[in-house]
Parts: sequence; C-alpha cells; structure tokens
Amino acid sequence: MDIGRKRRAQIILDALAKVIPRPESELNFSEEYELIVAVILSAQCTDARVNLVTPSLFNMWPTFAALSRAAPEDVAKIIASISYPNNKAKHLVGMARKVMSDHDGQLPRSQAGLMKLPGVGRKTAQVVSSVAFNDQDALPVDTHVFRVANRTGLVHQADKPLKVERGLKRVIPRGQWGLAHHLLILHGRYTCTARNPGCEDCVVAEACKYYEAAQRLPKPIAGLDPAKGAYYCATRRYYFDEPASRTDRTGVIQLSCPKCDSMNVYVSKTGHTSKIVRDYRIDKPSRKTNKNAQ
Repeated sequence: MDIGRKRRAQIILDALAKVIPRPESELNFSEEYELIVAVILSAQCTDARVNLVTPSLFNMWPTFAALSRAAPEDVAKIIASISYPNNKAKHLVGMARKVMSDHDGQLPRSQAGLMKLPGVGRKTAQVVSSVAFNDQDALPVDTHVFRVANRTGLVHQADKPLKVERGLKRVIPRGQWGLAHHLLILHGRYTCTARNPGCEDCVVAEACKYYEAAQRLPKPIAGLDPAKGAYYCATRRYYFDEPASRTDRTGVIQLSCPKCDSMNVYVSKTGHTSKIVRDYRIDKPSRKTNKNAQ
C-alpha cells in the first residue's frame, strides 16, 4: 500500500483498536509501588512470568519502606525465576531506598525524576509515567513496539529504540501515544511475533511493509530432491550442500549459489525459497554483561 506514514499509522491503529478490546498493561498491580516493581522485573522477561512472582514479593515487602529495608540477596531468592535476578534485586532495593531518602516515600512524577532511580531507564520511566500518571509525552518502546513499528513501516529502518520513539511521535498524534504503545505491544506479543508472525490472520497486513515484501518472495518449487543436495539453485538448476552468501539491495544477507552467486536458491526439503525479508530486533546484551536498566 503506497501511503504516507501518518496515514499508515492511523490505518494500523484503527484496525488494532477494533480487535484489541483492552489495550492496557498485562502486568498485575494495584498502585504505583507495585507498578514500578513489576515494570523493573519485566525487562527482558515476560509479563506472565512477572505476574507469577510479584504476589510473593508484594506479600513480603508491600511498600517502598518495607522494600528499602530488605537485603538484595533475600529479594533475589524470591525473584529467582525472573531473568537477571541478582541485578534486579539490587535495583529494586536501591530504587526503594532512593524513593524513601530523596522523595519522602513517594514515586517521582516526572520521567527525569524516575530515571534517576536505580534500575529505571528511559523505557521503564515512560511506562510508569504513562500508566501511573497519564503522561501524554510518554511513548515507551520495548522489543515488541520496536519490531512492529519497523516491520509495518511506521518508521524506516530505525535501529535504536530512541529512533523508533521519535519516528512514532512524528506520525502518531500526541493524544494517542499511550494508546499506541499498548496496541503495538499487544499486537507484537500475540500476532506480529518475533518468530513466525501471523501475517495471514493479521488485520493490518494490507498496510504492512513486511507483509508486502513477504508477498513478493518467490513461490515454492515442487518436486525438489533433498537426496541430491540441501539446496537448489533455480538459475543453474544445480543442487549443493554448502551455500555461499550475498547481501541484497535491502541490506539483508541472503544465501547464494556457490557456483553462479545467484540468490535464486531454494531449500530442497521444503521447496521454499531461502530468501528472507528484512527483520528487526533490539540486540540483547549477554547475561554476563547485562547490567544496564531498561
């Protein structure tokens, strides 16, 4: 669909709003303290997993004051099934202590104030600011928003969350930023998934750049014989086992024929093209080096 990004954004948000009846956070919380704790825990972890852990955590430390008196190693035991439990336990206790010492036990209402708390980066601050304080300037970008925004064409090859945020804010009216955040997250979580996105059942497929590119991929070839080789070059009609690679004009590394360098390559076992559509992921740091807040 050859349309501008603002028009594309409105089409996508309108379509998603019709099929997502409750565009809101799936984290379980009842007030600001529980919200910020849950959001810190949710970094690189599913909301479902966080929701399994937080009842015990909140039962043991129900307030900022209680959590500020906790030992990080005790918190780590309770959140052991969460990703990076030791780091997150230190962040949680440090956050609670700073809220008590610097803010009289009340969560800062500004994004800037929130970002000064241990464990709170830009994304976490915007989520809390938007959900707790209805901050109209917040449009948090997590891995789902990053992927969906790039795939659909709401932004153009934005390789950093901040670039995605700025791009979305240019094409989505300010009053819809909070709604857009939830719609894009839920769409990415359940339909436009990282692996095997449900394009065939997607309500925004006709306005999606990723779907448009996927439709242009070569059709499968029937009758290929995997016994003759793992791959088949349709240009030279040649089977082979060890492919070469080339970068196509969109910047994607594709498999190619080792003899003629053609990218017209098929997987013999399935008959499907080996070509892939450009996709987008936020690079995740390794467990050994992940010390930064989200």
